[in-house]
Amino acid sequence: MLNYKNHSEKISLIKEDKLSLRENVSFFLDNIKRNSNLNAYNFVFDDCLMQTSSIEQKIKNGSAGKLAGMVIAIKDVLAIKQQPLTCSSNILRDFIPTYTATAVQKLIDADAIIIGKTNCDEFAMGSSNENSAFGAVLNPVDKSRVPGGSSGGSAAAVAASLCDASLGTDTGGSIRQPAAFCGIYGLKPTYGRVSRYGLTAFASSFDTIGPFARNVEDIALVLSVISGYDEKDSTSFRTDVPDFITKLNSIKKFRIGLPKEYFAEGLNEEIHNAIFEKVEYLKKQGFEITEIELPHTEYSISAYYILTTAEASSNLARFDGARYGFRSKEDKNLLNMYVNSRSEGFGNEIKRRIMLGTYVLSSGYYDAYYRKAQKVRRLLKQDFDKAFEKVDLILTPTTPTTAFKIGEKTSDPLEMYLGDIYTTSANLAGIPGINIPIGKDKQGLPIGMQVMANQFDEVTLLSVAQIFNLSE
Repeated sequence: MLNYKNHSEKISLIKEDKLSLRENVSFFLDNIKRNSNLNAYNFVFDDCLMQTSSIEQKIKNGSAGKLAGMVIAIKDVLAIKQQPLTCSSNILRDFIPTYTATAVQKLIDADAIIIGKTNCDEFAMGSSNENSAFGAVLNPVDKSRVPGGSSGGSAAAVAASLCDASLGTDTGGSIRQPAAFCGIYGLKPTYGRVSRYGLTAFASSFDTIGPFARNVEDIALVLSVISGYDEKDSTSFRTDVPDFITKLNSIKKFRIGLPKEYFAEGLNEEIHNAIFEKVEYLKKQGFEITEIELPHTEYSISAYYILTTAEASSNLARFDGARYGFRSKEDKNLLNMYVNSRSEGFGNEIKRRIMLGTYVLSSGYYDAYYRKAQKVRRLLKQDFDKAFEKVDLILTPTTPTTAFKIGEKTSDPLEMYLGDIYTTSANLAGIPGINIPIGKDKQGLPIGMQVMANQFDEVTLLSVAQIFNLSE
């Protein structure tokens, strides 16, 4: 069992010889085997035990990095040198990269222990983690239900105590939604806060890398390590990285906005009631609560799926069987080799999104769909800019329902897509958002609440999340 609440306590126990890092890592490895039916991991790095002695020594002599001994799992869309990078797809099943993603390298440099790579929806496209060549991930809270997607393996691994923390990616809610379904914290940083170098692109102007953890302190600690400018990523921002940990316990009373569009028809009543209980709690703590408007919210799903599928169809064109990854049986006809490699290598959801993206970019439809969606994206960003002139934070549901049953929505892609209704707007606007676990429904399923902040204001997000973290 884990006898520490956060990484700070873990370090103290190691220094006092009350916890052996080797035994701690062994616990996680054993727990992964005991819970193999969750299917949270694609690959487990058993040789990570070899690092424990040197890192424990560093902790005791004071030379360790910020994340020394933190056991972290990595979503299998991020490259680690000489380790498999599959994106949970048959088309990359045997691919081994020769480089490491910047965000992962920063974890390694801070003496974190990388325990393995987690399952996800194929190429991070999905909201349930059922679209994986490695099979579906199960929700550790209720194994008949999905963990959310696309970072379902990373969320399940943290929720089931198969690691201390994990990295996921968020293109339209793929960190926040599974965090809500699994009852943990999950942060999507501002676009550009964390380098995307080494991340297999889904939609390049949306993709972000962020952490999962069971507490806010560990979220803040991991974020402080992986953040920062990277010359290898042209979308990385040159901006200061705050000391997120020291600023967690802010006493400032923030102005919080409740967008009426997010509390309309379609929201589960138990989620609605749980959120407004927390709103009342914030009022009693002296926070100013204001109703606001984000008038273009109704167009967010449409704009998101037009733009992301367009970018996906372009990004995934490189997987053609000619250069790397899976190749269909040799064919004298080059075109047939391309067609067969992609047809056999990609799953159905990937093919669906490639076709949608190719369609909206095609001659005659570019202006009607793609260009119009870009204009809507600008309007959505302007909605948030105006809102943040009045408030510091925006509070909403993370998901319209709690975790649904495995197989419940696979036959209806549109219904699955609508599950992202509260999360896609943050990616369209490039702002940060966090899921805060706030309780459970009558079936014992976790309920999540989303808080969003202005660009590069993760400090405020984490400060408010910490209020609930400490009140538990």
